[in-house]
Parts: sequence; structure tokens; C-alpha cells
Amino acid sequence: MQNSSNQTVKNKGIYLLPNLFTTAGLFSGFYAVIASMNANFEAAAIAIFVAMICDGLDGRVARLTNTQSDFGAEYDSMADMVSFGMAPALLAYNWALADLGKVGWLAAFIYCAGAALRLARFNTQVGVADKRYFQGLASPAAAAVIAGSIWLGNQYSLDGKNISWIAGLITATTGLLMVSNFRYHSFKEIDWRGKVNFIAILLLVGIFVVVSVQPALILCIGFYLYAISGPVITIHTVRKLKVAHIVGDGEQDKEVEENKSSINSGEKP
Repeated sequence: MQNSSNQTVKNKGIYLLPNLFTTAGLFSGFYAVIASMNANFEAAAIAIFVAMICDGLDGRVARLTNTQSDFGAEYDSMADMVSFGMAPALLAYNWALADLGKVGWLAAFIYCAGAALRLARFNTQVGVADKRYFQGLASPAAAAVIAGSIWLGNQYSLDGKNISWIAGLITATTGLLMVSNFRYHSFKEIDWRGKVNFIAILLLVGIFVVVSVQPALILCIGFYLYAISGPVITIHTVRKLKVAHIVGDGEQDKEVEENKSSINSGEKP
């Protein structure tokens, strides 16, 4: 009986290492909110990118150390909502959208609601969806589009109020991309524990060097291209674009696979 009791107590514990990275990401997202409220927009944008790094590490650390847990998954979703939902929406609102009145906060709300719906849909599709692709723009990438734009604009001394309508359009569109059915590469098929050619390491070093020269510009361009890649991939893959390929319950995945099968078998579309 004593061993059973000790096992129960042990199972109720929380793994420290992966949740430490999740907490760091949550802290970065919360700091981004506070910094944006104090008009420190560059620091807020950088904090969102730091949250992205922490978010990328917590899951991989959990898998490498075999410390996955239901608590960790739920905690990660809550932290993501703060870091990639609330923080970018408030950052965009405080930087450019406040002067638009209702239109401004509605654009910020569309983004925030899109992030919440994107995270909820992702959680319900774990173990079912194709791991090679995301359905809709991932919330960290969407947050990077907003944060990268504001970071770049702040470096060039651009006043967000002068481009408030453009900022509102980008914010709302990014939110809608998160709840769309556009397919985005997840890069989860990459074996991070496997061996690579020496040239791959040199290329990785080159990427770090290029990003370090103009981090705001390079990151902003990179994530804009990634956001555009979803519609391009979807339109290129399907035979005929339908409403279900843009919004809906994900039935487009079945048609995409059927199209691939017909192409591989030599059938004409």
C-alpha cells in the first residue's frame, strides 16, 4: 500500500525542465504586453521572438528527455495564448491601431480570436493531422509577422499612426490566416538528432551571420514569405480551389491526397 501511495504522489509531480522553458516563454509574452503599454515597442517585439525560441525548445526538450505530460501540453497552450495571441494583438493596437477607434480594436480582436481558435484546433488534431503540414498559419509565425513588422518599423523611426490602416489590414489578415485551411510546412520531418553533412553546418552558420547583420529586416522578410507560402502551396497542390480549401473543417486534406495519388498514377486532372 505504501508503494502505491508513493507512486501516486510521484505521478502528480510536474516535470521541471520543459515547463521551465514554457514559463520563460510566458514571462517573455507578459513582458511584451507591459513593454507595449509603456511604448517600448522594440523591446516588446524582441520579447515575442524570445518567446518563440522558448516555445520551440520546450516541446523538443520534453521529447528528448521523455518528460511529456498532459499538464505540460495544457500549460504550453495557455502560455502560447499569452505570448502569441494577446501580446502581438496589444502590441499592434498600442503601436498603430489605437487611433482607428473601433476598427482598430476589432482588427486586434480578430487576431487574438484567430490565435485562440488556431490553438484550440491544433490541440484537437494532435495525432490525427498530417505532421508534415500545419492547417492554417501557426500562432508563433503569425506573432512573428506582427512583431517583425513593428520591430522593423521602429528601427526606421516609422510612426505606426501614419500607417494605421495598413497595420490594421495586416493584423486582421494574419489572424484570418491562422484559422484558414491553407497548408504550411511544419518542418517536423527534419531529424534534428540525425547526422548531417559538414556543409549543412556551414550553411547554418551562414544563416546566423546573415540574420545578425539586420535581424529585424531579415526576420520580417522571412516570416512574411512563410505567411504567403501557405496560399501558394494550397493553390499549387489542389486541382480546383474551393471555399473548403480556405475555410472549413479541413476536408481539403483528403482532396489534396487524392490529387497527389492521381498525379502519381498518371491520371489527368
